[in-house]
Amino acid sequence: MGFQDECGVVGIYGAENAAALSYFALTSLQHRGQESAGIAVSDGTKIKLHKGMGLVSDVFEQGHFEALEGSIAVGHVRYATAGGRTIENAQPFMNSFKMGSIALAHNGQLVNYEELRESLEDGGSTFSSSSDTEVILKLIVRKFVENGGKLGHTREEMLKQVQHDLSSQYDSDLFVTAVTQAVKEIRGSFALCIMTENLLIGVRDPNGIRPLCMGRTGDGYVLTSESCAIDSVNGQFVRDVAPGEIVVINKDGLQSIKYTDDKKRTCIFEYVYFARPDSVIDGIAVQEARYKMGEALAKESPVEADIVIGVPDSGLGAAQGYARASGVPYGMGIIKNKYIGRTFIAPTQKERENMVYVKLNAIRSDLEGKRVIVIDDSIVRGTTSRRLVQILRRAGAKEVHFRVSSPPVKFPCHLGIDTPSKNELISSTHELEEIRQEIGADSLAFISLEGMIEALRSCKPEADGFCKGCFSGEYPV
Repeated sequence: MGFQDECGVVGIYGAENAAALSYFALTSLQHRGQESAGIAVSDGTKIKLHKGMGLVSDVFEQGHFEALEGSIAVGHVRYATAGGRTIENAQPFMNSFKMGSIALAHNGQLVNYEELRESLEDGGSTFSSSSDTEVILKLIVRKFVENGGKLGHTREEMLKQVQHDLSSQYDSDLFVTAVTQAVKEIRGSFALCIMTENLLIGVRDPNGIRPLCMGRTGDGYVLTSESCAIDSVNGQFVRDVAPGEIVVINKDGLQSIKYTDDKKRTCIFEYVYFARPDSVIDGIAVQEARYKMGEALAKESPVEADIVIGVPDSGLGAAQGYARASGVPYGMGIIKNKYIGRTFIAPTQKERENMVYVKLNAIRSDLEGKRVIVIDDSIVRGTTSRRLVQILRRAGAKEVHFRVSSPPVKFPCHLGIDTPSKNELISSTHELEEIRQEIGADSLAFISLEGMIEALRSCKPEADGFCKGCFSGEYPV
């Protein structure tokens, strides 16, 4: 098993069919999480929520959308990074109290989750999950209530003034202030979509580790993890939410708040693996980045061969770039079974590893008797790579030269990606030749970190500031 996907978030404002648009957007983000899905919708007076375990298409049926009426929505697809794999940890999270309701969806992972939770519990907060997302939600609620007290109102007076909900301008401003104060206290990676009965808020962490962008759809707005989700609702991409920015959308339009200085450190694996190839993140087209990484890999680690193939899906762009730069013909070589449910759970580790044989199969006519260069996005434990080499040799490949479009992964991620522990990462415990022998390839090479950065800069000359913790062990938080 390699890296596991993170999460995807979406927010819709000002669309009659906000729930349906959220469904389409979440479906286009399904690659970011296949464990659970959920959508919360406001009709202007109350928020309704539906979520469940499984893929978006498993969780939602036609009847759900008849109940989820409204023009504001937040949605989420999840792969667990903090908290167990249970319905209690499915998102969005919702909190209802006397002032109204709040729903929140989060992509990322907090590094000060435990101390914040302990502080909130000491203050009387209770939790229904083990997710760090619920901590963010409860922290916002606490700031909101505290701010109301600081304005000199008794609880009864404040309730009268805000008319028992979050609809007054007084209370909306108070809520935005509460969100701003809360996100200044959380540390880690976070891209948030937050809604009340009448407004939508997007927040990106000061390092911009997790992606978040905005678009327009008709007279409304879309916030989402990737631009491909904006395309899926026939919207127009506007821009990325900047690191350290809060975007507030309500009946008066869009307001931008810079809540802290940014120190941009986008997760570099978005370009290697996580993002869909048709997305653009922080001004860099993902597929172009993969082409360029393949070209850099070909220049750094050439080898005589008859065909270049990529491991579906995220290795395909790099393989095409490698072929283009090396002059070695590109071929399909491997077919992926699109109908394998990612929710399948094999009872033993060996059976889980053997699922590679079900997911991937070689095309013998492309490979038999040939010297093959195979491009993959990463090597994590090495078990998948070993089985992949076996598949290619079984199809008659004369030689198998393994090339990797990211540097050796030597450190686990603590910022929103579910990675093995350090001692399970093959590159942290083995030298290059040992890894080559372990996976059974005739040769093995990784792209250099410098080559990878240069590939990204060739897509956007001013590109700088990436989180490279999984390669270097140096994290931005």
